[in-house]
Amino acid sequence: MKHAIVRSPPSSFKRCISSHPLHNKLNITLARKQHKEYCRILSELGLDLIELPIDEEHPDSCFVEDTAIIFGEKAIITCMAKESRRGEDMQVEQVLRKYKHLSRIIVPGTIEGGDVAHLTDSLICGITERTNQEGVTQTTEFLKVRIEVIEDNSIVHLKSYLTFIDDENVVVSKRFAEHPVLHRYRQLIVPEDEEYAANTLTINGNVLMSSWHPKSIQMVKDAGFDVVTIDMSEFEKCEGAITCLSLVF
Repeated sequence: MKHAIVRSPPSSFKRCISSHPLHNKLNITLARKQHKEYCRILSELGLDLIELPIDEEHPDSCFVEDTAIIFGEKAIITCMAKESRRGEDMQVEQVLRKYKHLSRIIVPGTIEGGDVAHLTDSLICGITERTNQEGVTQTTEFLKVRIEVIEDNSIVHLKSYLTFIDDENVVVSKRFAEHPVLHRYRQLIVPEDEEYAANTLTINGNVLMSSWHPKSIQMVKDAGFDVVTIDMSEFEKCEGAITCLSLVF
């Protein structure tokens, strides 16, 4: 991985789509400070950052992961389930056009990057509140990749509950630990009181994790991985997590 597309939270970030109980306590100054630290870490780990201009028209626009799905030499621009988020992808598309062969999801298909877990030769995608089967079908047809599906229409994004460290190890909440799609992987199951820790991001052998979940951090370290922690408190209030803040390729 060489590049990461990022975008700082807008002043309108407090209007993000969220059911988090502390949503109204969101501190935009702290969120921007945390985002700056996030970018510093990605850069320190060897990624070239592509920083998009702040998008004030879209409160959730710092969550750039949702705007595209990248696989190999191709990328597909997503169609957000929430109409208020449509348009976040425009600047992302302009950047990716320089690097990848592009297509776009067409309605009634919807799919968001937060539902797509990447492996070397395949993808695992959630059918959720934000992603439907038509979106998965269009993605499969364009990217020419095998996509296995985990369906749970009661959740927002699958990657809030599972992420892959590599092709053999998955950090997962108990909610999906018994799912047959995951049986062939070594499972690192986060404690129920640290479910948010299931969202991790591996960059060049380093596993980024939220600093608020010490038991999960220790579990991943004990499994033999190098962990880098980061405070994600303000993004959690907007139901965002570590993977949400970048498109890495």
